[in-house]
Amino acid sequence: MTLQIGEVAKRSQVNKDTIRYYERLGIIPEPKRTHSGYRMYTEEIVERLSFIKRMKELGFTLKEVEKLLGVVDKDESKCSDVIEFSKEKLKDVQVKIRDLQKVEKMLKELHTCCDAPNETDIYKCKIIETTLTGKSE
Repeated sequence: MTLQIGEVAKRSQVNKDTIRYYERLGIIPEPKRTHSGYRMYTEEIVERLSFIKRMKELGFTLKEVEKLLGVVDKDESKCSDVIEFSKEKLKDVQVKIRDLQKVEKMLKELHTCCDAPNETDIYKCKIIETTLTGKSE
């Protein structure tokens, strides 16, 4: 079964322009075309686009997604490349988790740093100071 770009976009929840962009980058293969020039995609492309979208939602860059897809496509990557990639990504995720934990702590403490929120001018607001310095009194 072949699908036109509009149906692929709808099923994968990816914009048509994004699909064309991924084609230009080579992340998805260029589709066959009808005699009148319409792109015709397979169901596998919908799955691939859904995978790409999900990986992007999880914080992977397009370069990282390309590397993962290279393994799926069985290109020149070796297992050691994927292991190295996963180690680097794990470090990146751990840094983000620590940063998010700091933000969480700051947000929890934030509401306690202001004595009179309705009467304090913005330039004297301890919330602003706490946010900038990361330290509460």
